[in-house]
Amino acid sequence: MPTRALYAALLTVAFTASGEPMEPYARWSQGPPSDSAHFPIGVWLQAPRNAARYRDIGINFYIGLWKGPTEKQLAELADAGMPVICSQSDIGLTNIDNPTIIGWMHQDEPDNAQSRPDGQGYGPPVAPARVREDYDRWRAADPSRPVLLNLGQGVANDEWRGRGEWGKPEDYPQYGVAADILSYDIYPVASRYQNVHGRLEYVAKGVRRLRTWAREDAVVWNVVEASRISNTDAKVTGPQIRAQVWMSIINGSRGIVYFVHQFEPRFIEASLFEDEELSAAVAEINAEVTSLAAVISSSEGPPDVTAVSSHPEMPVDVLARRSGDATYVFAVAMRDMHADVTFALDGLAAGARVDVLGEERTLTAAGGRFEDAFGGYGVHLYRIEDR
Repeated sequence: MPTRALYAALLTVAFTASGEPMEPYARWSQGPPSDSAHFPIGVWLQAPRNAARYRDIGINFYIGLWKGPTEKQLAELADAGMPVICSQSDIGLTNIDNPTIIGWMHQDEPDNAQSRPDGQGYGPPVAPARVREDYDRWRAADPSRPVLLNLGQGVANDEWRGRGEWGKPEDYPQYGVAADILSYDIYPVASRYQNVHGRLEYVAKGVRRLRTWAREDAVVWNVVEASRISNTDAKVTGPQIRAQVWMSIINGSRGIVYFVHQFEPRFIEASLFEDEELSAAVAEINAEVTSLAAVISSSEGPPDVTAVSSHPEMPVDVLARRSGDATYVFAVAMRDMHADVTFALDGLAAGARVDVLGEERTLTAAGGRFEDAFGGYGVHLYRIEDR
C-alpha cells in the first residue's frame, strides 16, 4: 500500500513557467507596455465614463467597447489615460495612430454556438478557419498591435454544451494559432454546471490548456469573475478572486481581465462599484500583483521548487522566481480543503528567513525546506532574501 506521504508527493504540482518570453509585448510598437514592471489588468466591456474609477482601483486597460469603438469612446478613454483593446472596425482603422488603442480583438467566444440570423436559436460556432482568416487580415492591416482572441468555458469544461452543433474540443488548437494574445473565461463560483460550481481549479486547468494550444510566441491571458453574474444564490468573494488570479499567474497567465457585469436579479454593468467589499478586494489584489509584476516577469533563472501537501487530495501549484537579491515562491492550494505544505527549494540555506508577503509573519527554513499551513484555495506569497 502506498503511504499517505507518497500519495501527497504524487499529487503535488510543482510548476515553473520556463522558456516563456519575459517581455512579450516588446515586438509591437503600439501594443501593451513592454516594461517588465507592468502587468496587464483589464476590465471587460465597460463604459468609458467609468475609466477613471477603474484606474483608481488598479485597472490599467479596457477590453471591448459596446457598439464601438466610436470617436467619443476613444476620446473619453484618452482623457482618462485608459488604453483599450477593441475591434478593428472602420473607426478603429481611422485611429490607427491613436496610442489609446493597444490591440485588436476578435468577436468574443467564437467557439460557442452562434445566434442564428433569423433569431431562431443557435447554430454552429465560428469555424476556426474563418477566425484565422480574420486574424491574418487584421495583422496585415496593422502589424504594430497584437490581436486578442477570447474563448469560452469549453476550454476547461469538457461537459460544456454551449459549443453548439459541429463544435468539438479538437477545434481549440486551430483557434489557438489565430491570436497573439490567447484568452478564455470560466466563472466557477457563478457557474451552474455541477462539475464546475465552486471548483476554482478549473481556472488553472484552462490556462494550462491554452499554453499548449497557443503559438510559441503568443501570450496567454484569462478572464476572472468579479460579480455574481447571473447566479442569485452565489457570489464570488474577495479571497476566491485572489485565488483565481494567483492560480492563473502561477500556471502561466500573463494578463488578468475582470468580468464585472451582473445580469440577475437586475442588470448592473459596473456592479463592482455597487459592492464596496468586492471593489476593495479587487483593488488590493491589483496592487499586490502590480507590486510583484517585475518579479513575475523576471528572466533570472528560477530555482527548482517542490511543494508536498499533507492532504492526499489537495495539490499545491507553485511558481518560483529570482529577482534582485531574493527568491520568491508563489503558491496556491488547488482544492477547498486544509493542509500543511512543505516546500523544498534548491539552494535554500538552513535558518533562512522566509517572509510571507502581506501577512506580517515570517517562517524559518531548515534542511532546505520550510513549512506552512494552507486553507481552502489559500494563497501564500514568499520572499527569501539572500544571506
